[in-house]
Amino acid sequence: MQIYVDADACPVKDSIVSIASDAHIPVTLVKSFAHFSNGDEAPGVDTVYVDTGADSADFRIMQLAKKYDIIITQDYGLASLALGKGCIVLHHKGFEYTQENINPLLQTRYTSAMARKSGKRTKGPKAFTEEDQLKFSNLLLKVIKR
Repeated sequence: MQIYVDADACPVKDSIVSIASDAHIPVTLVKSFAHFSNGDEAPGVDTVYVDTGADSADFRIMQLAKKYDIIITQDYGLASLALGKGCIVLHHKGFEYTQENINPLLQTRYTSAMARKSGKRTKGPKAFTEEDQLKFSNLLLKVIKR
């Protein structure tokens, strides 16, 4: 088992690294070159940098991931692809993507995109909270234990 993180805007990277380290699970952070850092990574953590193209990180994660790997992303498109590959896919707000919830999520994304395209305003995501952080950490622990 390996954990892959769509890491450019992921607010739970520290939690992922800590929990994965305790469970001896390797982590790969996939980031665009726009987020390049010379900082040292924790043991068991690799960073893969990709072009800054819109879906570059998604494509790289899908190249690397195997069935039963854990992928952490807020991107519904990547989540859908990863589910099709047999991966476990988590959102940083503490819910698991499933075959049952992915199509309604994709439909909502499409509807919002069409509304924005026609000039309407849509609500953005709610702010990330400490409760979201705790919910995510508990979910990741639960997924690792099963």
